[in-house]
Amino acid sequence: MRRFFDTNILVYAFLGSEKREAALNLLAEGGIISNQVINEFTNVARKKRGRAWSEIAAGIAVIRSHFDEIALVTLETHQAALDLASQHGLNFYDALIIATAIEADCDILFSEDMQHDRSFGKLIIRNPFLFG
Repeated sequence: MRRFFDTNILVYAFLGSEKREAALNLLAEGGIISNQVINEFTNVARKKRGRAWSEIAAGIAVIRSHFDEIALVTLETHQAALDLASQHGLNFYDALIIATAIEADCDILFSEDMQHDRSFGKLIIRNPFLFG
């Protein structure tokens, strides 16, 4: 089963939260992220958490070491996201995460920010914190 992680899972795991342990346990089972997720993590770490650039760079190095696969957002991914956003009424950046997960042939997208149990083909969105 191929698993894709949205940015919020990494934020909780690596920038601290009451959900840190659950996020780390989830990540320990492996999965895929995208360059978009790394970019969003960087933005949250700097703007919302006030982290220094050196700390952010170190955190990203740790994150990258946890993933064998980092999916790239391409022009084709962008077009697929535009289609998903217009057809399903999605926020564009959520649609971009979904499109990337679909292109990476994932079965599950872990996200706290999207509708739990919503599916797009074989991809199912799961909120791992909903019942914990």
